[in-house]
Amino acid sequence: MMSLQGGLTIERMCLLAGVSRAGFYRWLGGKEPAAEQMEVRAAIHEVALEHRGRYGYRRVSRQLRRRGLVVNHKRVARLMREDNLLAVQPRAWVQTTDSDHELDVYLNLAVRMQLTGINQLWVADITYIRLQTEFVYLAVVLDAWSRKVVGWSLGRSLAAQLTVAALEQAIAQRQPMPGLVHHSDRGVQYACREYVSLLQSQGMLPSMSRPANPYDNASCESFMRTLKREEIYANSYRDLEHLRAGIEEFIERYYNRCRLHSALGYLPPQEFEQNASRTASGQRGEGAAASMSFFRHGEIYRWDNKHGAEHGEPNRSGSPTHPIDESPTGYSSAGCSPAEPDSASPAIDYPQGEATP
Repeated sequence: MMSLQGGLTIERMCLLAGVSRAGFYRWLGGKEPAAEQMEVRAAIHEVALEHRGRYGYRRVSRQLRRRGLVVNHKRVARLMREDNLLAVQPRAWVQTTDSDHELDVYLNLAVRMQLTGINQLWVADITYIRLQTEFVYLAVVLDAWSRKVVGWSLGRSLAAQLTVAALEQAIAQRQPMPGLVHHSDRGVQYACREYVSLLQSQGMLPSMSRPANPYDNASCESFMRTLKREEIYANSYRDLEHLRAGIEEFIERYYNRCRLHSALGYLPPQEFEQNASRTASGQRGEGAAASMSFFRHGEIYRWDNKHGAEHGEPNRSGSPTHPIDESPTGYSSAGCSPAEPDSASPAIDYPQGEATP
């Protein structure tokens, strides 16, 4: 039995036995080939599942050798391909953010906000999901204060219709007051005219992250990881509609209502909002307004060691609280601080000793 050959190679065993390799393979193929084939397949499946699909045929072949089962790597690749066990290659990654466009981008307001209730800051993001024969895309809108998913949309295209559908669902469910800040990356799906027009028609303020700086969107990124780890990767889906039903079950009946969230004191988002609503029942509207602080131009500086060295400034480490690499457009002082209503409009807090602009 090949599984008992230990460290001897086929060539070495044939040499010791005085037989040709071709003769050995003819003998092996004629003796219960189906049983031997199943043994090899079972070993390949065991290795692939043990490493959660991360191993390609080369590593699987090496692992089989470590277990004393020597199989040609080409055969391993063929069997893995037939059994759909080949690892996902890096080139299968799909980019969902296209920030190389000429559309307007907006000031990052989220980094300046201190939230006190719902419908003050929404965060939005897109991810891709791989099905057996295609890639599909999921757009999500979260309330940043409660981490509750307030809108989502699933589709086969990255066109603006995907993100617009998620936002429309969020608006229909929450009916937010004017002054809500909507934060996203600088992707074309969020900067396009259709999406920005919908925000402006609802009195929402667009807010966007700097390129390659998703920290203000971290809660949405965290939700995407949770969704994939606990739902997508734990199940297999026949098609898009099967996936849609699974995502709806996870978001609407489990994540929002049942799953304990560490950032909320181990409460589900729905319960967290209800508790906060009861606590703030004596306050006007949905709670106190979010605070938003701005700094004078002289207090905001670039953390650029080369630039500092040229001007005789000491090098600094870390990152600024309020970076200026933003490219803001479409804002005035009135646009950043709407007066009504108090429950949803961010109130601007200037540091002590500063004059208002």
